[in-house]
Amino acid sequence: MTPMTTEGAKTRTTAPAGSAKRALVGRLSWGLADQAASSISNFAVGMYVARTLGVTAFGVFSLAWVTYGVVLNVSRGLATDPLVVRFSGVPVASWRAAVARSSGTALGLGALLGSACLVAGLALGGRVGPAFACLGVVLPGLLLQDAWRFAFFAAGTGRKAFVNDLVWGIALGPAMVVAAHVDTVSAFVLAWGASAAVAGAYGCLQSGIRPRMTGARGWLREQRDLGYRYLVENVALSGGSQLRAYGLGAIVGVGAVGAVRGAELLMGPFLAVLMGLSLVTVPEAARVLRQAPHRLGAFCFVLGGGQAAAAVLWGGALLLMPDRLGELVLGSVWNDSSLLIVPITLSVAGAGLGTGAAAGLRALAAARRSLRCQLFASACYVGGGLGGAAVAGTVGSAWGVAAATVSGSAVWWLQLRSALRERHRNHIPEVRTS
Repeated sequence: MTPMTTEGAKTRTTAPAGSAKRALVGRLSWGLADQAASSISNFAVGMYVARTLGVTAFGVFSLAWVTYGVVLNVSRGLATDPLVVRFSGVPVASWRAAVARSSGTALGLGALLGSACLVAGLALGGRVGPAFACLGVVLPGLLLQDAWRFAFFAAGTGRKAFVNDLVWGIALGPAMVVAAHVDTVSAFVLAWGASAAVAGAYGCLQSGIRPRMTGARGWLREQRDLGYRYLVENVALSGGSQLRAYGLGAIVGVGAVGAVRGAELLMGPFLAVLMGLSLVTVPEAARVLRQAPHRLGAFCFVLGGGQAAAAVLWGGALLLMPDRLGELVLGSVWNDSSLLIVPITLSVAGAGLGTGAAAGLRALAAARRSLRCQLFASACYVGGGLGGAAVAGTVGSAWGVAAATVSGSAVWWLQLRSALRERHRNHIPEVRTS
């Protein structure tokens, strides 16, 4: 069966406008609830490591974290991003067949890249090696759990994604108790990943679908027009973060990586909103494109502008937070992280503004345009982060990233405007004079 594409797809809807809006609000609400559940578990692990093991150990944990981010974005680019673009709102039979192969692709990538990470960790040794080796062990479960989230949101059943992340959080509790007795970064990496594997297994029960790793080759072949561009785009995004983290550690020290991660944790509640919306923005933009294509630009603007404004408000609240409360959350990491609140806030606001345009480009299946945007944004991110670090240390790196993120957001919006104009020209109906 040929997968449904968003480009040129036309469907009729007889649902009242009020009913459609309520359905949209419901799907967005489940996206926020799901990300809240996921972020709470991630925040709990990060906060405990920061408070108990100090800024240097937290830097080691952060290096493992950004490496996981790269692998996760490889999986999303090849497995779940094409699923969301092409199988949102399709018949159930088509969705189930696609999800079996998509989740199998994610699981296979986890096994392959996890093995490489395990070997690299064993070769590295020292303080960083064991954390990377443990990350390699748990990567298959982490990627499978993430694949279920995107599959459920593509089907419009965000409630199931929320329940799955809730299971992850419940499983994380006893795992963290065990890790606390060991009291090492590696133990917490294992606790975090093993609990995700529990949720990944539960996703099979929720969906009634078994991941088909044997279907991975066919999936990659069929989705190669989008998948490989999204792969490069996603890896450029997370790879930029990884290069900045490694470079910052080399220029300033591993403690600087921990300070930056601590500031990001302070933005955690808002980042949960940002990431929660990102789970549903592309499916919703695809629905807008099919049902009311003339509203896509306005939808993306409201989406991005709202996130940027909310980020500024949250950053303002952080500036008013007493030092005593900050030390309660981050321990000794607070002293270094609190100096980064303003530039981190601007970075997140710029990213939030850009995600509105990114959702529109994904819905339009404009993979070439979005790839150009991401490559430019990532190059600016690495250049600004490392250039700022060389000039003014950790604070300089944060301001360099803020400037880069705002610049990247402007490019996203310019490309979306061009894509919308191009689509309008290509879809002007022929006028008959006789």
